[in-house]
Amino acid sequence: MKIYDYKGKHNVCGERIHQARTALRLTQSDLAARMQTHDVVIEREAISKIETGDRFVTDYELAICAQGLNVKIDWLVEGFEK
Repeated sequence: MKIYDYKGKHNVCGERIHQARTALRLTQSDLAARMQTHDVVIEREAISKIETGDRFVTDYELAICAQGLNVKIDWLVEGFEK
């Protein structure tokens, strides 16, 4: 299976994740820890790569990330150009 990029990025939610995380004054490690409490195995380095668009995000990661940031999934992908 070939996985494609969109405009050179592997996800469309990274910038919003960064925005929400910094608004809450959370570190990348803090966000990873919040996600780990919901049984999502993820490390700080993965959060960094997601935020820069260098890593794909699964649907369950996106859902738990939104929960950890107290935002809706829709907001994380809002502004995505079709």
